[in-house]
This record gives sequence, C-alpha cells and structure tokens, in this order.
Amino acid sequence: MRVLFIVLLCWTAAAALAADDRPLVIAHRGASGYLPEHTLEAYALAVEQGADFIEPDVVRTKDGVLIARHENDLTETTDAAAKFPDRRTTKTIDGMKVEGWFSEDFTLAEIKTLRAKERVSFRNHGNDGKFQVATLAEILALRARLSAAKGRVIGVYPETKHPAYFRSINLPLEEPLLAALKDAGLDKAGAPVFLQSFEPDSLKRLAALTSLPRIQLLVAAGDATTDAGLAAIAAYAQGIGPAKTMIIPVDAQGRTGTPTDLVARARKAGLLVHPYTFRPEPGFLPVSYEGDPAREYCRFAGLKINGLFTDTPDLALKALRESCPISAK
Repeated sequence: MRVLFIVLLCWTAAAALAADDRPLVIAHRGASGYLPEHTLEAYALAVEQGADFIEPDVVRTKDGVLIARHENDLTETTDAAAKFPDRRTTKTIDGMKVEGWFSEDFTLAEIKTLRAKERVSFRNHGNDGKFQVATLAEILALRARLSAAKGRVIGVYPETKHPAYFRSINLPLEEPLLAALKDAGLDKAGAPVFLQSFEPDSLKRLAALTSLPRIQLLVAAGDATTDAGLAAIAAYAQGIGPAKTMIIPVDAQGRTGTPTDLVARARKAGLLVHPYTFRPEPGFLPVSYEGDPAREYCRFAGLKINGLFTDTPDLALKALRESCPISAK
C-alpha cells in the first residue's frame, strides 16, 4: 500500500509528462550535449527535443540570487577568469580545497557580464562566449512560456549544490528555492517539480518545508543502498537518483556487468529510481553498447527505471519510443 501511495503521489505531476508509458526524460543541465550547460538556450533546446523535465543546479550570488551552475566554482563553465582575474581565490568546500572563481564572490550584475562556455573538452565549443548565465527565476519563466507555447507540461528538477557550504556562509539554498517555486506557481501538490540533492540534510530540510517530491542522489553503493538505508531514505524522500553504474556496473575496460538488484529493492521500498547520466560519446558510453546509445537506454528501460538524466534528450526519446517501447511504471 505504501509503495502504491508514493508512486501515485510522485506520478501525479509526472503522468502527463510521459504519456507514452516510458521513463521520464530529464534534460541534464538542459540539452548539454549540444549547447553550453545551464543556459536558457540549452534548456529551450531540451524542450524542443521533447524533454519532460529540465534540470537546473542552483547556487547563489554574493547578493543572494539563485543562478544555475553545476558548481559554485565558475572557472570551467564561464569566462570569469578572463574578465575578473583578481577574483581568483581558494576555498574549502565540503572538506576539499578548491581554487577558482566562485559565484558567491560576484553580484548578479557582475554574473550577467560573464558568458558561458562548454565544460567538456571534446564537445562543440562553437557557442562559447555567446550565452549568459541564467537565474533560476529566468529558467522558471522560460519553463512557463514554453509549456504554453508547446501545449504540454514541462517539469523542473532543481538540485541544491553544496547546500551545507552555502548555509555556512549565510546563503542558504532551500528557502529561496522554495520561494522561487512559489512565485512561479509551482509550490502546490501535483506541480511538475522534483527537488534533488546529494546531501540528505538538505532534503530533510526541504521535507519539513514542502510536500513537493524529493530525490536523494547517490554516487556509490554503501549503507544508503542497503534495505535499511533505502527505508531510511523513504522517510524523507520519494526516490533515488543513483549513478547508473550502481544499476549496471562497468569495469575498467568499459564493459558492462550483470545488473544489480538496486532498482527492484528501491521500488519495493516505495522509491522512484532516476539514474544519471546518459551520454552518447565514446568517452562516456560503455564499450559494450558498441557505440549505440539506444542499446543503453533500452537496457535500463527494461529494468523498470522511472526516469533518467541525459545530456541528449532527443536521442533518449528516439530510443525509448522507437527501439524499446517498454513500460517502466
């Protein structure tokens, strides 16, 4: 009964998004396989390609504005180093020393002078320098406009990035994130929203403040993926977002192994399963799929996942609709 209740709760918002009975396609940082990640242009392209959800990672500026960046370190994804050479500094974030240019050292006005660039070396860099860094408010407004223009519901899947660190410097993420969603009319039951984080405390804080569904991100197997660990997650979240190698292992040579039982056990605990991240390039795609990303999508769909994070929503949808029409609910 518990499993049915949680699945129905989370799929209230998602059912209309994946009407063809397939895993949800979550555009990882937008259509980031084609355009610089976390830009309005990358999100718009993801929607054009048919993504069900767009996924902004959120950090804050010096003056408290939520912006979309994979990290608060802006070095690899913007031209901050060239435009503000004197802002280079070293910080300790989540126990690690990091040297670079950080969002919390820039006002929004300064952030808006920066331009995004492609992070992955072997992807197209032809659009470097063209696009601004987007605020969360701008992304939510874009979502609303595109939902109306396309005549379909587009979901949003924000992630709190380094939330304990941001709280330690008096720039907490959770409360302004929920305020932004409320301003966009996305704070009600059934809204097309998932909230995610790697940090359990962030999700527990959100659980005390909202009924919007929450997803615990996981990087490796451990105590959290035991039956007891999954039951503990189910007390504050509605799903897990595991690294895809936690579901289908990959060895050092890039060969896939026998699937684990994580999906089945998570679903038994009443949790949705949204693995990350599906990418088509040889540097990311295991050799066992012989260069065909559709084979990877189909193999995971066959394991009854509920959704997936991908850099290339068009390839995901093509595979799920044409190559492997398998129900995942």
